[in-house]
Amino acid sequence: MCVLEKMGPIFRIGFWEILRDIFFPERCLSCSKGLQGRRTVSFCSACHEDIRIIREPYCTVCGKPFIKSAGGNHLCGYCIKKSWNFSRARAAVYYEGPIAEAVRIFKYNGKMYGLDTFTALIPGNTLKSISQESDLIVPVPVHPKRLRKRGFNQALVLARKFFPESRNKIDPHVLERCQWTMSQAGLSGAERRGNVRNAFRVLQREKIKNKKILLVDDVFTTGATVNECARILKKNQAAEIEVFTFARSVFRN
Repeated sequence: MCVLEKMGPIFRIGFWEILRDIFFPERCLSCSKGLQGRRTVSFCSACHEDIRIIREPYCTVCGKPFIKSAGGNHLCGYCIKKSWNFSRARAAVYYEGPIAEAVRIFKYNGKMYGLDTFTALIPGNTLKSISQESDLIVPVPVHPKRLRKRGFNQALVLARKFFPESRNKIDPHVLERCQWTMSQAGLSGAERRGNVRNAFRVLQREKIKNKKILLVDDVFTTGATVNECARILKKNQAAEIEVFTFARSVFRN
């Protein structure tokens, strides 16, 4: 019998965890500082303090958080003047600082080790309640050219991670990005809306007809992309579209 077997299963588990931490130490998702032990949220203390969770009060439609509001949730100035093609959009955290860096590493470098942290940052039963209300979960598609280059669709990865109990509802094949567009980064709100106009099409109309759909993406900036997706889905007789993104930018519309 080997020494580890004599020491018992609990010690063996601890031993392998020690070896793992020695040879593969966990690092902060933002600044790469080494972390002591395994954490639910893989950010160092300094970076963790800079993360802001989105909480009420916020806009009842687009989900824009209000810094101060005595009246609770209500429409923001933009939603009073403009209408969206989705009925409601919600996000978990502000897209800034450590979160922006962690999303960038995930999205552009293909590093998946932050997904557990992303999930842990989403408050309470948010994910369960959102998924239960929908008939179909549709990740925002990327263009085939970008998919080949990146190797994955970040929205699909997030949808599968966030809604594991609703995987049968997740369908990445009903909506397609049919036009190549320039990156939205650096564009104004109006430019973003023009950039994605007619960039999507529905492939399986029968699947979305009269269905309540949850659109999933990584970041809500101006809402141009998800709003265009929602427009095409409604045009093809989807009953209602809601939006969930992991993060939300403070970008002005």
